[in-house]
Amino acid sequence: MSPSDMQELPVNIPGNQRDREGSNGRRLPDDASNNAAQSAAGGNNVVNYSGQIMFNWQASRLTVKDRLAFIFNKEILSDVHFIVGKGAQQQRIPAHKFILSVGSAVFDAMFNGAMATTSDEIELPDVEPAAFLALLRFLYSDEVQIGPETVMMTLYTAKKYAVPALEKACVDFLKSNLSSDNAFMLLTQARLFDEPQLAALCLETIDKYTSEALGAEGFTDIDHETLCVVLERDTLRIREAKLFNAVVRWAEQESIRQNLTVNAENLRLLLGRALHLIRFPIMTVEEFAVGPAQANILTDKEIVSLFLYFTVNPKPPINFPDVPRCCITGKEQTVCRFQQSESRWGYSGTSDRIRFMVDRKIYVVGFGLYGSIHGPADYTVNIQIIHTGTGKLLGSNDTSFSCDGSASTFRVMFKTPVEIIPSNNYTACATLKGPDSHYGTKGLRKITLDCPSGGKVTFLYTYAAGNNNGTSVEDGQIPEIIFYT
Repeated sequence: MSPSDMQELPVNIPGNQRDREGSNGRRLPDDASNNAAQSAAGGNNVVNYSGQIMFNWQASRLTVKDRLAFIFNKEILSDVHFIVGKGAQQQRIPAHKFILSVGSAVFDAMFNGAMATTSDEIELPDVEPAAFLALLRFLYSDEVQIGPETVMMTLYTAKKYAVPALEKACVDFLKSNLSSDNAFMLLTQARLFDEPQLAALCLETIDKYTSEALGAEGFTDIDHETLCVVLERDTLRIREAKLFNAVVRWAEQESIRQNLTVNAENLRLLLGRALHLIRFPIMTVEEFAVGPAQANILTDKEIVSLFLYFTVNPKPPINFPDVPRCCITGKEQTVCRFQQSESRWGYSGTSDRIRFMVDRKIYVVGFGLYGSIHGPADYTVNIQIIHTGTGKLLGSNDTSFSCDGSASTFRVMFKTPVEIIPSNNYTACATLKGPDSHYGTKGLRKITLDCPSGGKVTFLYTYAAGNNNGTSVEDGQIPEIIFYT
């Protein structure tokens, strides 16, 4: 036999049992087997009854990668079969132990470890056929073939069989397709599959597009623990009253899933810890009165204590968090417009006011105010930001603060950040009730600060005409504006 004749001979010699069987194990007729052998000897590829090329397929595939990719999902040389899926969707998929063992430590242990299986058929009822084929395709060819409908099950399969490169490809696909519409669904899956980086990106998307994400279909399908994770965040961009309505909607859907009657008692039961993560104290009294107070989910005692919180000073203890949700991220900054302080500044019910303008968008979260010259004292205060041109009230809070008698400033915060648009005039107002205080002098009309996120921000201060308790650009109250960029 010449070397050239040897190159044309098939690897699987005709007449062997393997070559006389189709993919379903059915023995081929002798004439079909003989015809296949004759065609192979002539250098032609021959297709068997199952539509698979049997002979000399190696000749036209010049690299190992091409040859391995060719035998993916084919009976050629296969030595194991997987019965994948359940019911009508179940598939019998051929594979090659050596290739799987090279690509996966789990398969290596399955076929070659101390407890190696001796079965040639392995059932995988918990895996979908499309996902398992995507895994095998990757192991045979390094090709990633995933789509929106298969990516989550492929991720599950890749993690199950310890194929980190395919895991990463699935996570990268999810990241590139992440949006407010699917953020909650992907967050649930990311937590289930222990993908912290993907979970963090989902939470950032929810922070940025909170209203849209809460309105998406996937929100009401999340589990209770995921709901609590979201409610614990300080960076949701939504008013608390709207967040409460969304949470009630989730509880209603959960009642239906658990075949419970949708009523206030069951809603409270299902919400559990989540109810006490809602920040009722940062709502306005009007929002609370027309919404949560009438939803019958809170107890009478809770409703009374919250109304007291809204209306009296000092504020009584409350069983709900009262820290404002800051809808911006980054580093807090403070601009101080005075170069020194003096004594004394009095109060008789008139607001201290100062106008300001900035050259880039910022979010004001509070003011720094001067306190008592007579030692430790308490003040009640109303702070506001008004759009000067329209007179629209953009932010307001009735609160209190304690001071230690020093010339330091003391923080007074808004319930939610107030967006300040460049080149617009705004009026900062503070109405204090308390003893005479320190005040600022040698005021600056223009102040420029560097921003941690890059660039600069410039504040321009101007006199607020009318009742201003004497505060001006040169001296007075409201020495500091606390903000984010």
